[in-house]
Amino acid sequence: MSDTATFTTVRSRDLEADLHYLAAGIERPRTYTDTPPDGEPQSTFRTDPHRVLIRDARAASERATLDREGFALIRHDSAVRDFWNDEEVRTRFYPEAEAAIATATGADRVFIFDHTLRRRIAGSEDRNASLPRQPVPRVHVDHTARSGPQRVRDLLADEAELLLRGRVQIINLWRPLFGPLQDHPLAVADARSVAASDLVPTDLVYPHRVGETYAVRYNAAHRWFYVPAMRTDEALLLKCYDSRTDGRARFAPHTAFRDPTAPADSRPRESIEVRTLVFHAA
Repeated sequence: MSDTATFTTVRSRDLEADLHYLAAGIERPRTYTDTPPDGEPQSTFRTDPHRVLIRDARAASERATLDREGFALIRHDSAVRDFWNDEEVRTRFYPEAEAAIATATGADRVFIFDHTLRRRIAGSEDRNASLPRQPVPRVHVDHTARSGPQRVRDLLADEAELLLRGRVQIINLWRPLFGPLQDHPLAVADARSVAASDLVPTDLVYPHRVGETYAVRYNAAHRWFYVPAMRTDEALLLKCYDSRTDGRARFAPHTAFRDPTAPADSRPRESIEVRTLVFHAA
């Protein structure tokens, strides 16, 4: 079951926190997902923290939408009992996520191409093969104007050119594995507040291909939102790419962040994100 979450009148839990943007002077960061070549650093990415206001999405006067702000909070119940069971996620959660996104977007087709589970472990680094993936504590967008269409070509080669004649979106469904979530929640920027010049293409170098994401430069105009004490019957939809260039939201920057109001003994975050290609016929 999924439907658009109702933003009832609640006491606002806006807060200020540090978000980690791309440091000035770095024109095109590069990160290796595996062992880098001799003499190359694992990553040239450097961050620059900025204290920003992060607004309570539930207390917002307007309900956020995918086409306006680039994200949406929805009600989403799941029958999955163990999200760390890969087979159960694929057989139960994938159909649930597909149905939720189809309902939210009116899409003709939703294609799930992967998912990522995250469990925060203090002091660990992301992409450590011996540990679960960690929350990403830097402002980013998962795809770019170039890598969005390329993802369609990579995954659906035989159909790609026909599909790319219509509208294509890349939308992530993100939710906590337990609630209420207090440790390292997700902050999402209102896409309307993000200038094209704030987005910096970044190379993500895999052993057999080079992906491209956006890093984000700081801009005081950015408007940030989060869902305080997010529950397991809620999910965030995040727009990471939209082929339409008619003024609607195309890219929604997001990041994990340390909530300074969270209790020190908060349970470390566990979450899942499902990544989807969303198609509308031409």
